[in-house]
Amino acid sequence: MVGRGGYTDSPDARMSGARRLAAPPRRFRNTVSMAEPDESKRGPSRPDGPRRRRAHTRSSDLERYAGLFARRTGVMRSSAMRDLMAITARPEVISLAGGLPDTSTFPAQSFAAQMTRIAQESSAEALQYGPTDGFEETRRCIVEVMEAEDMAPDPDDLIVTTGGQQAIDLVTKTLVDPGDPVICEAPTYPGAVPTFCSYEADVHQVETDEDGMRIDRLEELLGRLAAEGRRPKFIYSVPSFQNPAGVTMSEERRRRLVALARQHEVLVCEDNPYGLLRYDGDPLPTLYNLDGGDYVLYIGTLSKILSPGIRIGWVVAPPPVLEKIGLGKQAADLCTSTLAQYFVREYFAEGRWLDYVGDLVGIYRDRRDAMLDALEHHFPSQAEWTRPEGGLFIWATLPEYIDTTDLLAKALRENVAFVPGRAAYVDGRGGNSMRLNFSASGEDELREGIRRIGHVVSEQVALYETITNEQAMPASEAEEPGGGEVVPLRPPERE
Repeated sequence: MVGRGGYTDSPDARMSGARRLAAPPRRFRNTVSMAEPDESKRGPSRPDGPRRRRAHTRSSDLERYAGLFARRTGVMRSSAMRDLMAITARPEVISLAGGLPDTSTFPAQSFAAQMTRIAQESSAEALQYGPTDGFEETRRCIVEVMEAEDMAPDPDDLIVTTGGQQAIDLVTKTLVDPGDPVICEAPTYPGAVPTFCSYEADVHQVETDEDGMRIDRLEELLGRLAAEGRRPKFIYSVPSFQNPAGVTMSEERRRRLVALARQHEVLVCEDNPYGLLRYDGDPLPTLYNLDGGDYVLYIGTLSKILSPGIRIGWVVAPPPVLEKIGLGKQAADLCTSTLAQYFVREYFAEGRWLDYVGDLVGIYRDRRDAMLDALEHHFPSQAEWTRPEGGLFIWATLPEYIDTTDLLAKALRENVAFVPGRAAYVDGRGGNSMRLNFSASGEDELREGIRRIGHVVSEQVALYETITNEQAMPASEAEEPGGGEVVPLRPPERE
């Protein structure tokens, strides 16, 4: 539906009111108050009233706190997605930035019935602390999800975490000392980059093509590190419908990755949030399934197939590793939300969770196709993008002279947002790429969002051609007038 402020039927718009109620005003580090109170003119403070907090932005304040920060705060990075949340919450902004599932598809009556049962039958227990590794019933539900992808873990080999993001944090906290090598894909999940940086990992990114991580390049990297006497603490991969590129690792490469892990005795951290959201093609075995749980740690989440708001994820690991992860979780938050786990128990007890996933697959397939069609019509011929078989994202690559970080500022003036490609790298690469999400918005909104981005991109292309006296190929000579070429990151190469 289009309102006076623009397109307003996106989940970002629907959630904006709740965010305004739930989130305190953000104070940015470099924001200076326009009306800092004059201490000399302020009257005596009232003993019976609260004292207003100062902005703490004076140079003396900054110097006072700077000496207290831990060294690792100097390498911490902000999440690109979280930085955009305040902007994309505005109803006039079409957000193609977040990795949000469409929670409006969840039946409200079902949610009300489940929470009512909890309130009537288990309110005291649901409001209490729970075990660090999660309730047995929750772990059985998680095993059921993994069984849908032909995995059969022992429930005692997993810990329930506060979302998949905490699982990544706990694995990194458990395994990585400052300077330890960690390997991941290039590009990689933007949310993993701040985590690896926070623990001061020495991150090495391996090139990716349409068949996923280049295992030949991985093998070369492992050889170089071994020659230096260094063994990576783990290899992080999103093999199915990768975030952000949308590509899927081929079965041959999956088998070779597991074989390399065994050969070099290196752990693999498989992050699989999207495995059940397949729109085309046949399912592939997970790395965990191919390995059997010796060298592969498995991270999962209910965020994409149920709700991100309940913050339920998990990690499956060999018992010695899992024990240390459990200690890390105790120190972090004691336990995952008991109320959320009771909701999961009630939801799975209805026996319809796979039907809901099937509904999501149909909805998201149509939205993916709508975005691909819009890219064909509105992006210039110089652009390229992936065609994912599942998941939530399309990765678009523009000419090298376009910086998508700068482009985002121009796009926001058109009330549309995306994630710039640099967020998926640790070394500054990806400057001419962007991640586009198609799950959170309706088809009409997706088309309009891509039209707006395409307009901004085309302006930059035209400006560059004017400055350099280059001319775009006439439409009559182009293979596909009015659209770019649908290509992978690059064709798979022989290994």
